[in-house]
Amino acid sequence: MDFLKVSNISKQQQGVFIVKDVSFTQQQFQKMVIAGETGSGKSTLMKTIGGLSQPDAGTVLFENVRVEGPLEVLIPGQPGTAYLSQHFELRNNYRVEEILSYANKLSDEDAAEIYAICRISHLLKRKTDQVSGGEKQRIAMARLLISAPRLFLLDEPYSNLDMIHKSILKGVINDIGEQLGITCMLISHDPLDILPWADEILVMKEGEIVQQGTPQQIYNQPVNEYVARLFGKYNLITPARSGVLAGLPGIALNGKNIFIRPEDFRVVSTPGEALTGKVNQLTFFGSYTEMEVLLAEDIITVKTAISNMKKGDTVHVAVAPDAVWYF
Repeated sequence: MDFLKVSNISKQQQGVFIVKDVSFTQQQFQKMVIAGETGSGKSTLMKTIGGLSQPDAGTVLFENVRVEGPLEVLIPGQPGTAYLSQHFELRNNYRVEEILSYANKLSDEDAAEIYAICRISHLLKRKTDQVSGGEKQRIAMARLLISAPRLFLLDEPYSNLDMIHKSILKGVINDIGEQLGITCMLISHDPLDILPWADEILVMKEGEIVQQGTPQQIYNQPVNEYVARLFGKYNLITPARSGVLAGLPGIALNGKNIFIRPEDFRVVSTPGEALTGKVNQLTFFGSYTEMEVLLAEDIITVKTAISNMKKGDTVHVAVAPDAVWYF
């Protein structure tokens, strides 16, 4: 039995599809991400899964029970699920422990474990106007978790967080799955937040799933340029320009677009079985340098750990055939 089964979900607004014929399954403990550009239907789909948005067609089964929408129940929200909105709110002039006590369905010991996992144990005596935005978000998460959900839906949890609070939150979300045994699904647009965590990624565009796969498949084998662009910089050499790669072993000039991530190019010391060009621009990012290399009239982007090059230098770059993708 599938933990979550979404079948042919569609929803329109003013005659335009927000979500169109979406189907997929999620297994228990599988970490799933919904990705896509703004307006692609991610949040509407997630709210439908949680029983907070009424679909026009299709069904959602959670633990083999049909999820009812807000037009079918008095209080929206599917039992056993919890949805953390981008726009969560905490009541003012209340201590954190008061807000949490109203939602608590657990023993004091189990609730204390959740507060520790959410890194808010030291905040319980404070009032809600005495905590930061990142701390408020973790309090809102704890408030949902003490209702003992089995599926936790997180809508853009990393948005508007600084690096410190984002790092803390990543640890929290990881511990929610590993220590509490709660299955998580989240929406994000940042590949650095998605790729290290997800088991499966759904990529949406204009309400439809355009690709589904593992992080490795989505990143290295995108079905089109839209998916490629969502997950970082890339080189795309069209069939008309593919001659620039002539001389590289294993490259197939087969009439398709040639896709290569910048880090898959490597700088080599000799020109044999490599492309020779000139450094056009260098950008330092700390752990790597991003380099634009001019090859005749084409420019490719290369990521390298070599940091002693300068603009105008001659450079030789190669790529392994198995790092090349065609679409």
